[in-house]
Amino acid sequence: PFVIVCNHQASLDLLGMVEVIPERCVPIAKRELLYLGTVGWACWLSGMIFIDRHRRDTAIEVISRTASTMRRENVR
Repeated sequence: PFVIVCNHQASLDLLGMVEVIPERCVPIAKRELLYLGTVGWACWLSGMIFIDRHRRDTAIEVISRTASTMRRENVR
């Protein structure tokens, strides 16, 4: 298992990241991406997990549940 952290500078960077992210990867993104029109829909449909950075407790809970599921399903 490993963690890839991407700090993209533009929405087009997402297209490049799709090419380098390995299969069976669990993407996590900030919740604000949901509201970027087509990009938000594509992220949601791809199964991306969104973190609300303004609610620390909720974000930690989502990350903990995601980590448990990743271990159980053996994904990255």
